Amino acid sequence: MPEVIFNGPAGRIEGRYQPSREKNGPIALVLHPHPQFGGTMNNQVTYQLFYMFAKRGFAVLRFNFRGVGRSQGAFDHGEGELSDAASALDWVQTVHPDARACWVAGFSFGAWIGMQLLMRRPEIEGFISIAPQANLYDFSFLAPCPSSGLIIHGDQDKVAPPKDVQGLVDKLKTQKGIVVEQQIIPGANHFFENHVDTLIDNCGNYVDRRLNMLTAA
Repeated sequence: MPEVIFNGPAGRIEGRYQPSREKNGPIALVLHPHPQFGGTMNNQVTYQLFYMFAKRGFAVLRFNFRGVGRSQGAFDHGEGELSDAASALDWVQTVHPDARACWVAGFSFGAWIGMQLLMRRPEIEGFISIAPQANLYDFSFLAPCPSSGLIIHGDQDKVAPPKDVQGLVDKLKTQKGIVVEQQIIPGANHFFENHVDTLIDNCGNYVDRRLNMLTAA
């Protein structure tokens, strides 16, 4: 798992990259939680997601948003972080140009950034949105949501209350041509304490089902 440094809009960005074993293996970009509340690319959920994708043959990148770790710049309330994510995707596509598919996965703040990136990059065909804070961030830009994906959260989440996530899911489910799957993990809080393994297993099973559908198509 090589450490990588690439250029972003606010200077250098620090990341970890796992190449795919296949020339046309799919790409996955993994986005970490809120930088001002301790979120980094080494967050347990972000770290485990990274390896979940790597095990499935993805070329996968996780990175620190601006101002985190050795990434240059300062927190920019989402706008700059979205630019960082776009630069990260550009970088992976440069080093892995023959990818047959592209996914984005984000946790909490990272889920909000990931969904915005989804709207701007038509090549992203799958997403995993973990504990999106629909109570705090405006997701109305998902009109319509362009790709199918998974929204997964805990029923004991006080940071992203289930009723707010449910409202987001209900809105997205009314759109034709995409399938937004929702999974609720019983007993899990926002940080999935004691439930990280269940979370990652569920995400992995979802990715497997999507990949199998592509193979069968």
